[in-house]
Formats: sequence, C-alpha cells, structure tokens
Amino acid sequence: MPGLLLGLVALLLGLWALHAFSKTDPKRLVPIVKTSGGIGALAGAAFLAARGQFGLALPLGVAGLSLLGWLPGLASYSQRTKKSTGQTSRVRAAFIEMELDHDTGTMRGRILAGRHEGVPLDALDVATLVPLLTEFDEESQALLMAYLDRREPGWREHADGGAYTGTAAPRGGKMTEEEAYQILGVQPGASAKDISRAHRALMKKLHPDQGGSTYLAARVNEAKDILLRRHHT
Repeated sequence: MPGLLLGLVALLLGLWALHAFSKTDPKRLVPIVKTSGGIGALAGAAFLAARGQFGLALPLGVAGLSLLGWLPGLASYSQRTKKSTGQTSRVRAAFIEMELDHDTGTMRGRILAGRHEGVPLDALDVATLVPLLTEFDEESQALLMAYLDRREPGWREHADGGAYTGTAAPRGGKMTEEEAYQILGVQPGASAKDISRAHRALMKKLHPDQGGSTYLAARVNEAKDILLRRHHT
C-alpha cells in the first residue's frame, strides 16, 4: 500500500512537471536545461571517478563544466562556429536598391526613382528591366546588371548584341561606415572577426570567379577595408 501511494504521488508530480514544462517559454527553458544537464553531468562524472572509471569521468566532467559556463572557451566554441542566420547585405545607388540574403544567396531589390519608382525588381520582367540600363547612372546600372546576372544569366546575349560588359562602375563618393555595415550585413560596432567572417561568406557568393558580380565584389572589399581600418586606428 505505501509503495502504491508513493507511486501515485510520483505520477502526479510528474504530470504537474510536464504541464509546467509545456507552459514555459522555450527561451527561458534553455538556461534551466543547460544548468540541469551540467549538474547531472558533474554528478555522473563524480560517480564514475569514485568507481575508478576516469576515462569516462573526464569527458563527462568537461561537458558538465562547459554546460555550466565554467569553461567559456569550450562553451562558446559552438557559438563561434555556428553559421549566422538572417543576415542581409544592402547596396543603394541613385535609381536602385539591392538586397542579398547571406544564407540563400537570393538577390532582390526595388526601383527608387523614375517611371517604375517603388516597384520590386521581381515584379518586372527582363524585357522591361534591360531598357532601364540606358536611364540609370553607372552605379545603378552595375547593380541592375548584377541582379540580372543572378536572375537571368544569359540576358546579355539578347541585349543589344551583348553590349553590356558588366565592368565595375566608378564610385560617386567615399563609402561611409554606415554604408559599409549595410553592405556586409553586420551591426554597427561589430568585431573584426565578425567583419572578416561576413566578408568571406559574401565573397563566396559574389566573387567573379564564382559567377558573381565584379561591381558587388568590389563594394564588399571596400566595405571590409573601411571597417577593419577603424579597428586598427
């Protein structure tokens, strides 16, 4: 009878804990799970060490200390190597604004001025976009050509006999730090390591050797140089 009563109490406590767990914000559960896991790992390591099984106790103890944040080097390793998500780069010219998704490499944009002002590029067909090159300034042309290269790689062959070469357009003025942060898709005050990581990720997608844009690659390189120079001054 006492055993049955204890079992019933344990069942009720388990159901209560499960209900409370389901109502808890997942973000608030993460530190609780990490702390519980760390304490459990340390307890298991101590038990194994007491039995002389040091080969199992050592890695379990290290894992427990890492979960508790007592070994910051190991605890932050996964954060340092984890791929960032949700980052986007933005490049703006007089007639067009372009955005590149770091994760997927998707390029999208919109017209800022002219007869198609405010219209997303994806909403216009290639036959409508190509004539706009004659209406745009050189920087806007370079951005639009980069977009067309990504959307319709063979568009040049059918546009004025391949007259558009896609060479890098000259800059109208010095790039500001704000522009550099937007181009690399990092937050103001980002570390040199974050800047270099964003630069490498973008160059893999935009480098001309990978079928990317010479103009955009040049802008990305310029943005990196400006922000890294700030860290060295």
